Amino acid sequence: MDKLFKRLFTFKNETATSADLYFYGDIVSDWWGAWQDEDQYPDAVKNFLAEHQGKDLNIYINSGGGSVFAGIAIYNMLKRHNGKKTVFVDALAGSIASVIAFAGDRVVIPSNAFLMIHKPWASCVGNSDDLRKMADDLEAVEAGILNIYEGHLREGVSIDTIKEMLAAETWLNGQEAAEYFNVEIGEEKGIAAAITEETRKSCKSIPEEILARKRAQEKALKEKDQEKRNDIAKIAIAAMAI
Repeated sequence: MDKLFKRLFTFKNETATSADLYFYGDIVSDWWGAWQDEDQYPDAVKNFLAEHQGKDLNIYINSGGGSVFAGIAIYNMLKRHNGKKTVFVDALAGSIASVIAFAGDRVVIPSNAFLMIHKPWASCVGNSDDLRKMADDLEAVEAGILNIYEGHLREGVSIDTIKEMLAAETWLNGQEAAEYFNVEIGEEKGIAAAITEETRKSCKSIPEEILARKRAQEKALKEKDQEKRNDIAKIAIAAMAI
């Protein structure tokens, strides 16, 4: 019920000519897969775009990715949207979230934020035929993702270079991303990257800078939570003394 309440009552920053869209959680297939309020899925994005037809969009991303097909659907919907789209990578556009980032007419990545690209991955249970088919399917998906990246390369950059970077799982900060893709280097922000357990499982080489920032954020949240608990305890003791 709480989840349904949050979905029905969503507050957005918007004007007559622009609206803000946030990808601050996982990219999932549908409403049932959205365990956090920040998770995004195609149907929610479709409804958002229908509500803001013709408006310019400010798109903010801090996501480690998620469902490949959901992400590609969102990318295509955003590309079709009739309005200027400015994407701000606030901390991380990883995996399929990096594809969504390129739906923008303008893509801004601060020097301390990251674009992460890697080969698609999946879990598979079955016999040898099932495993071979999964490998073929993953290669087909990778080809589709490379087609999207290719449309956003800087002049002189080969898609073969990007293919090698996918195979190696490559983390690019804003300055590095601008060497390969048509992106702008933005103003630095101190936002921790959205590193979930799923991201940790699928990634082999998360930069220590990102992990350190994540640990600092988690520590600060724990300290804040402890302060709240202490305040509640003080109030309870004071009430008992009255």
